[in-house]
Amino acid sequence: MANITHDDILAYLEGASILELNDLVKAIEDKFGVTAAAPVAVAAAPAEAEAEGPSVVSVILTSFGESKTAVIKVVKEITGLGLVEAKGLVDKCPSPIKENIGVEEAETIKKKLMDAGASVDLK
Repeated sequence: MANITHDDILAYLEGASILELNDLVKAIEDKFGVTAAAPVAVAAAPAEAEAEGPSVVSVILTSFGESKTAVIKVVKEITGLGLVEAKGLVDKCPSPIKENIGVEEAETIKKKLMDAGASVDLK
């Protein structure tokens, strides 16, 4: 077998047409049992993002606990609603307090409500 250098191979590739290169790729795939297809690792990216958790959640008040008044005050503060509207929201448990917000903001709201005695879910 003649000694073929990398420069010889690169020179051939530079001068070859697309059809010739396509035939070469197919021949290499057949000869060595490999494929030139892109790895499937790209498909794993969305699954990794899902594993981290959602980026947007809703804060759901599931129970006002023992201190309904304190929870109403916190709901009023968080939502900007009037006292009557905040009370109505608390009375309708389970009810969404804030929807489609960032996880950090949701965690802050959850802590405030739980400190007031409420039970809260993030969905």
